[in-house]
Amino acid sequence: MLKQRHPVFFELPAGLSTGNQLSPANPDDARFQTRSLWSNLKDYWPHRQPRRKVARLAGLLPRPGFHDLGMESRRAERFLAWPNLLDTNFGRRRPAAGYTRRFCRSGKQLISTFSCCLALSLPAEAAQLTDLHFTGYIRTGVGGNSKGGTQSCFQLPGAHSKYRLGNECEQWSELALEQGIKFTDGSTLSAMVMGGFYNPYGHTPKFKDSNEHGGGRSRIQQMFIKWANMPILNGGNFWLGRRYYKRNDIHMTDFYYWNQSATGFGIDEVPIGYLRYSYVFSRKDNYDQEPYINRHDFNVAGFKTNPGGEVEVGLSYIQKPDSSNSHNGWAISAQHKQLDVLGTGTNTFALQYGRGPGTGLGYTGDPTLGESNKSWRLVEHMVWQITPRFSGQLQVVYQKDIRTDGDDQRWLSTGIRPIYAFTEHFKLQGEIGRDQIKAPDGTRKLTKFTIAPTWAFGGMDFWARPELRLYYTYASWNKAAQRAADVSHPDTALSSTGEFGTDRHGSNFGVQFEYWWK
Repeated sequence: MLKQRHPVFFELPAGLSTGNQLSPANPDDARFQTRSLWSNLKDYWPHRQPRRKVARLAGLLPRPGFHDLGMESRRAERFLAWPNLLDTNFGRRRPAAGYTRRFCRSGKQLISTFSCCLALSLPAEAAQLTDLHFTGYIRTGVGGNSKGGTQSCFQLPGAHSKYRLGNECEQWSELALEQGIKFTDGSTLSAMVMGGFYNPYGHTPKFKDSNEHGGGRSRIQQMFIKWANMPILNGGNFWLGRRYYKRNDIHMTDFYYWNQSATGFGIDEVPIGYLRYSYVFSRKDNYDQEPYINRHDFNVAGFKTNPGGEVEVGLSYIQKPDSSNSHNGWAISAQHKQLDVLGTGTNTFALQYGRGPGTGLGYTGDPTLGESNKSWRLVEHMVWQITPRFSGQLQVVYQKDIRTDGDDQRWLSTGIRPIYAFTEHFKLQGEIGRDQIKAPDGTRKLTKFTIAPTWAFGGMDFWARPELRLYYTYASWNKAAQRAADVSHPDTALSSTGEFGTDRHGSNFGVQFEYWWK
């Protein structure tokens, strides 16, 4: 008599049939059916080793090193559970879950393993694989300066950003793959991986860490899973891993003033009433962060203020890390976004305030800063598209930092980038930006101007890409800016040891290509 055992639930890929229900008293039929299924499995999984793992999960083959005269009977017993799989649903607990986890534990091939695990754990009629998405961003070019050397970019010491047009001195690309599975309840479980590749001008394009001073690098920018539109979260989402998240930025300066990208997990945009709630726990939220720190971000969005206008508020709490001379910190942010401004444009206004490590505002700040250290910031930026031909962007940023050691500073940044499209595929872009920092060592000033004839392959819209730009950039700065650069950023454009020497002005020229796709 066969020993009673828990059935092993296993879903065959679409197209493989379990046949008729068998009786344990008929081992000859069991042998025939198991061998037939093994033959069909060969057609679905042509590679021998993965096929054998799948077969072991199903009970068609014994575990390695297991031999028993009653093996065929046990196979037949396991076989009894298969026809009942058509009556199971996704929410039912399956005794085979442990086998599936062990089978999917290897991370050699993220996307293929992810899809395989889904195929093994879900009935074919209950879910459907989504298309594989390839997305990315590419920025590349070449440039020189008025002194005959490589292009050297202009950024004021102490400023959190610089004006980008004709003022980027690197090649940068992000390439991503994403695939998921959509369930009959409307939710989608997906996996995404993205690589980032950086290399500065004037260096061999190796895109990897090396001993070369100022050389390039490559890293995993994103690698996470996301379960979107979950019924249990009322249509909200859950994610786990390293990802870009709630990146509020100003395009013309690449300034991410409120950015919750991190390595951690999050519950995202859960609707309750007319509001949407989010929470993120993270350990690391920027490339240079040391040490690892527990950070909690709470966001509430959906406050309707006027037609086309909405407010979002957020609180960040940063726990004291396990290191000497460290402190807790916090920051609050509030942002109003208005649609349909000056045509089809948008206007964004934000206020931020933080203490201790929360003085990083958009990021985790210095954990050695105590509660008496504080920062606040005002951000105003707008994109306009007044006519199909005339578009642009402007920004105003003001930030005040108060430090107990007396190293206070006030940063003011104002700039504008108007764009006019003469034809569907030709634009003329201009950009002027001014940064000023009032610090204990004096008031630093930098003014930068760029003109850029542009071939716009994507059309006349402000956000249309790809674009190919020719550019000329001129900048001037004062003695206080040069002194600060000599101390904190030697050999950069503004320092007396940089490309322009003791001059306090300089220019760059070059060509740049930019493209993003989704």
